[in-house]
Amino acid sequence: MLELSIQVLSKGDVPDVDELVIDAANHVVGRLASTVATLALKGKRVVIVNAEKAVVTGDFNSILEQFKVKLTIVRTHYNPERTGPKTPRRPDRVLRRAIRGMLPYDKQKGKAALGRIKIYLGTPASYYNKPKYVVKGAYFHMIPGSPYTTLEDIWRSIDPKTWAVWRESYDKFKKAIEKKGEQK
Repeated sequence: MLELSIQVLSKGDVPDVDELVIDAANHVVGRLASTVATLALKGKRVVIVNAEKAVVTGDFNSILEQFKVKLTIVRTHYNPERTGPKTPRRPDRVLRRAIRGMLPYDKQKGKAALGRIKIYLGTPASYYNKPKYVVKGAYFHMIPGSPYTTLEDIWRSIDPKTWAVWRESYDKFKKAIEKKGEQK
């Protein structure tokens, strides 16, 4: 088993590293997005791993219904036959869209900040042994009975075929990484 170092990132902290690797597991999507947007505007490169484990607070059925409404019912005024706007389904793209909404992406500094952010499903091999940060203000403390769901659960309910393909390949990748770690 590989040992991972985890560091806590408080509000207003800007670590003195080239690239921040943030583990999105058990982080509330909106709070994480605002912190990442602030760091990117300050000039830091931010990598978010495990985007599928980010948390959306609220009842699962109401959240799923909101996503389905965005995907199917919303139509444009000038072309009612076409659905739009384009709504992301994958967790990494949902999180990227949330971060983009907190940036002035129509201005040059917002475009540059969005370019400094990378979001991944799972943990790529290149970031597997790097120290990960946990954002203190965005971390979701699980209280028994509080309603929440992960972005992966929403994705599995909306697009099960794509989710199944990804899950199978990611499980194979994790087994290969663990096997390689045991051999060393």
